[in-house]
Amino acid sequence: MKRRVHRGAALLAAMLTVTLVATFAAASLWQQWRSVEVEGADRMRVQSGWILGGALDWARLILREDARAGNADHLAEPWAVPLQEARLGTFLAADRNVSVEGSDADNIFLSGQITDLQAKLNVTSLVQAAVVQPRQYEVFRRLFAALGLPEQQLARMADTLRFASDISTENLSAPQAPLLPHRLEQLQWLGLAPETIAALEPHVTILPRATPLNLNTASAEAIYAVAQGINMADAQLLVARRQGQYFRSLADVQALLPGGAAFPSGTVAMNSQYFEVRGKLRIDKVVIEERSIVHRNGLDIRILTRERGAAESPAQVAGKR
Repeated sequence: MKRRVHRGAALLAAMLTVTLVATFAAASLWQQWRSVEVEGADRMRVQSGWILGGALDWARLILREDARAGNADHLAEPWAVPLQEARLGTFLAADRNVSVEGSDADNIFLSGQITDLQAKLNVTSLVQAAVVQPRQYEVFRRLFAALGLPEQQLARMADTLRFASDISTENLSAPQAPLLPHRLEQLQWLGLAPETIAALEPHVTILPRATPLNLNTASAEAIYAVAQGINMADAQLLVARRQGQYFRSLADVQALLPGGAAFPSGTVAMNSQYFEVRGKLRIDKVVIEERSIVHRNGLDIRILTRERGAAESPAQVAGKR
């Protein structure tokens, strides 16, 4: 009987020992796997940062070379042509000093696009020195009407934006003072519904200062909103005509409009200074996106903001609701 008890105890001790060894081994393997995963993620983060940074520098170079030409900014220029997804090895192979053999370049895909932000109406122009500008309010009212959006939301946005831009001591100390928006989806702070923001996205932007609308890149709805004495058909005619020949001056535009049509002084231009640069990097199943806003002043291309991640557009957010 005692031998059986000793044998049972020994067997139990052996099982416990095996269990503890297996547990420690599994924990050690998990820690090792976790370390490899963290190291791989950190390597991917650094690698993607270098690649997307290089893509941004490339975009800045394109915009700088475009500025050297000194012509109007239009959609037939090299900066406006999107970069379709291509293997990173394709770009590296063009450089004779870089060897792609044995590298991971063939498993990395890069795409991107430069967009003219002055192709859109600027919300910042709506309020200046904490005062709603009547002319700009009328521009946005026409845009809201063309898109079938409620004017009540525009009135609330303008009033809240005026309140947010008021830097007086009394206003800043008010607990309900809203923050100034810097991204389009943040217009919800000013009272716009997500569906309204999604409808405005192709035609509206937020820039650091008031800017004119580029008639060579703007949508028909934006042109209709900013012009006086034209209808939507006239705006669509301008968009169609510029596809064959871009506008070099305001006189080129006026020649296509009916008598009495006009653009208020300072509201339109043929050139742009603000651009958005989007880059997308795909490594296996991981997709990394970067969005940057740059300001071009002559040959100086300055980065204003740079955001990385998988941020969704207002239209995508509204589509999920």
